[in-house]
Amino acid sequence: MALVVQKYGGTSVKDAERVMNVARRVTNTYKEGNSVVVAVSAQGDTTDDLIEKAKEINPDASKREMDQLLSSGEQISIALLAMAIEKLGYPVISFTGWQAGVLTDSKHSAARIKRIDTERIQTELDRKRIVIVAGFQGINKYDDITTLGRGGSDTSAVALAAALHADLCEIYTDVDGVYTTDPRICKTAYKLNDISYDEMLELASLGANVLHNRSVEMAKKYNVKLSVRSSLNDHEGTYVKEVSKVEKMLVRGVTRDNDCARIALCGVEDAPGKAFQIFEMIARKGISVDLIIQSIGDGKTKDISFTVTEGDLQKTLDLLEENKEFINAREIKSTSDVSKVSIVGAGMVNNSGVAAKMFEALYDAHININMIATSEIKISVLVARKDAEAAVIAIHDKFLLK
Repeated sequence: MALVVQKYGGTSVKDAERVMNVARRVTNTYKEGNSVVVAVSAQGDTTDDLIEKAKEINPDASKREMDQLLSSGEQISIALLAMAIEKLGYPVISFTGWQAGVLTDSKHSAARIKRIDTERIQTELDRKRIVIVAGFQGINKYDDITTLGRGGSDTSAVALAAALHADLCEIYTDVDGVYTTDPRICKTAYKLNDISYDEMLELASLGANVLHNRSVEMAKKYNVKLSVRSSLNDHEGTYVKEVSKVEKMLVRGVTRDNDCARIALCGVEDAPGKAFQIFEMIARKGISVDLIIQSIGDGKTKDISFTVTEGDLQKTLDLLEENKEFINAREIKSTSDVSKVSIVGAGMVNNSGVAAKMFEALYDAHININMIATSEIKISVLVARKDAEAAVIAIHDKFLLK
């Protein structure tokens, strides 16, 4: 008998028909002799609807009260799914995050799981019950409800799998698995049978929306075997694990991230420590910087360009304006009309010429590169947003066309 943790996203439980479909899938797993724990997201657009309701009342509501509100979405889902499983005649119990013993830190709206007290879940599993847990939420040391932020239900599922020493954690979504790129953009994209934690983590961090990067980090840390598959069919998904069984491909995936903006500080004093002072000031405000380019300079001044998320653009510009005398740049430029396109693959480590091949693909497609960043298993470029889809297709066809 195996212990299986399953996670179902909002689209998988968006209406009564989908809830019953998930109930049948869960009970089929249970009928096979497995112990089953299920993490569930809020239905469909429930979370977005709740955010809009909050804005109607108070656009500046505290994060604590937002957590109180948003956590109710998952509570609806777990109760409805439990009712559906009851209707099918199987033993089941649903838990909110705090009932399931999910203990977090106190950072409302972006809490991190510290530990899970599994005693109550294990007791119910020993009673042969299916256990359903609200994803995306927990409780802090003050007994306040917390939420885990974007992708929180993925993180909840992996954390439960790690704490319970599950044999498998299945992440059910509306796609069949992890593709070489977004199939909505590139018609030649195809599903991968398996992928390493490191590759999946890079893809998730670079804009692939299949798994949240925090859940992949946790899966790697605790060696949780993941399977990403569709809740709408019985096709085999993609396994995420330590080492891929298949021979490593040079490139495993191509991603596009539109959530970025570029800032250029032109004519900054060319002096030791200046870049450190600027980026340390930005970091103190909790702003994450991604790609960075610094010109050689002429001995007196240099240009520094970097990217932030589009949501942090105005916040960053306001900070730079407040400190313009300290920065002493000749000009500050910005644009949000850019996208980051990246390739990821563990096979890149021992192969030369990968960057040149990527740049050749963009050259052939007449796409200009604005910025470049590399690591052992990824190469990212910044391009004009209007060129992003064409860049993905060109690069995918260069490396991954079957």
